[in-house]
Amino acid sequence: MRINYDFSDLEAFLAVKDTGSFHAAAERLNLSQSAVTRRVQKLEQALDSVLFERTTRAVKPTLAAKRLQPRAEAIVNDAAETARAMRDESVAFVHQRNALVTIATVSTVISRLLTPAIHTFRDSPFSTRIRLLEASANEVAETVAEGEADFGLCSIPMLEPSTLFEPLYDDKIVLALPLSHVLARKTSVSFEELKGTPLILPARGTGNRLLIDEAMARARLRMVWAHEVTRSSTALELVASNIGAALLPRSVFHSASAAQVATCELHDLEITRPIGLLSRVSQIDTPPIAAIKDAIRSAV
Repeated sequence: MRINYDFSDLEAFLAVKDTGSFHAAAERLNLSQSAVTRRVQKLEQALDSVLFERTTRAVKPTLAAKRLQPRAEAIVNDAAETARAMRDESVAFVHQRNALVTIATVSTVISRLLTPAIHTFRDSPFSTRIRLLEASANEVAETVAEGEADFGLCSIPMLEPSTLFEPLYDDKIVLALPLSHVLARKTSVSFEELKGTPLILPARGTGNRLLIDEAMARARLRMVWAHEVTRSSTALELVASNIGAALLPRSVFHSASAAQVATCELHDLEITRPIGLLSRVSQIDTPPIAAIKDAIRSAV
């Protein structure tokens, strides 16, 4: 059996039944009287029943109308309750989503960008929790593209076609030396001067290692490493322990442990990595996400 009436028709019927007037029903529903009349007529045609006896003085419900009333009220009330429940669930979901912002980030920019940004964000009106997912640049891009993070901070732009990279600044890769090293007081050294010093490099496959290898190839230099590590913080600890020298992004030296090492530039090896915000294409930021991103931009 095909149902060719809708909730608005039932609402019009109930309004006329309750008020005893098409005019009063129209005022209740904020409609024209002719619109209410059409809806009731549509319902009468669908049910093949006359619902009201119309005279110049009154509108009287028929027996069919009296039988329809409890069923119509139940249908309309159920529909309203369903709408309220769905709306409440949507509001709860939005609140829950806005109460937590997940940021995928390379660890090297946490002290440089995220620490001051979080301090700034605390002054905002949002009581939002922040979850940090520390990962490699490749993993950050994948996490953002797959929707597991609201946005990311990384150093490799446009890895995924579904993501958008917003450059923030260029992070130069410099040399970290133990404070006791003979070159520790110099501001710039040549690669040749590092002969005899054990080198600590990022592991192959990481974004920083890719940049270093490409720069070495362009400069036609050959680098022999003594130690490979996956995290810049580990390399920094090894340098501070006088294990060797490391090529590290300048952002790393905003951390407290950086005071235990010396830094200088390699004047025959220019290496920089772009640091930026990574978001999904067409993503609409919630107010808390937008506020955190603005705080990060301000920290640059």
